[in-house]
Amino acid sequence: MIDDPSENKAGDVQSGGSAAMSVADQLTSLILAELAPGSSLPSEANLAARYDVSRLTVREAVKMVAGRGLLELARGRRAVVREPTGAAFGEFLAMIMMRDPKGVFDLIEVRQALEIQSATYAARRANRASLNAIEHALAGMRTAAARMDGAEGRERKEAEQAFHKCDIDFHEAIALASGNRMITYLIEAMAVPLEDSRALTLRGHELRGRPIQATLEAHQAILNFIRDGDSRGAAQAMRSHLEDTERDLRSVLQARVQNGSF
Repeated sequence: MIDDPSENKAGDVQSGGSAAMSVADQLTSLILAELAPGSSLPSEANLAARYDVSRLTVREAVKMVAGRGLLELARGRRAVVREPTGAAFGEFLAMIMMRDPKGVFDLIEVRQALEIQSATYAARRANRASLNAIEHALAGMRTAAARMDGAEGRERKEAEQAFHKCDIDFHEAIALASGNRMITYLIEAMAVPLEDSRALTLRGHELRGRPIQATLEAHQAILNFIRDGDSRGAAQAMRSHLEDTERDLRSVLQARVQNGSF
């Protein structure tokens, strides 16, 4: 039977969307405490009875939880629990960046602190599977860099996009190798607001006259230290790489300021 929105339950008697928000918070707790990724959410009727709200309120709450990245929605079937990722938090960070584009440097400082520690732990904890993932991402970067060489227009853009994706994969694979889920979550989150800065960083890299091979060598050095179990070397290599990345970004933004386009 289709719900009549006018038939409110006791739990619906809250102002505005607070009833749905309250249910969304309770659903989030239920998911994190009891439901494994891949499992289905209880039916709308079950949840409405559990929280003493209408099914309409349940639907609104489910959409909110999906917006938090914890549920996958599809027409014709129950919502499915997703493995938590940093994507939802990343969208929030991206909105903050829209208000203050220069805040990218604040985020880069946070990224440096996290990724240096990520490389440190990865050197101590990486296993063969996690090393394979890092190596695979770097191989993808090399392939994309080769495609970029001499390419123009759409072909160049697609090669750059592939390069950036593999670059993200490289850093996220190191985070996974660190064995620290919070580091992994936060590094995943930062990939969203830093997406545009990656393209600018590449422009700055070229502006400073640095060949793409220098970036590949920096990534190879990080991988080598992690593979050798040298946590201090891995941390220093990551620090050096990220400081170079920041210089590349600052150089292109400074050029834009001088040209009056920023």
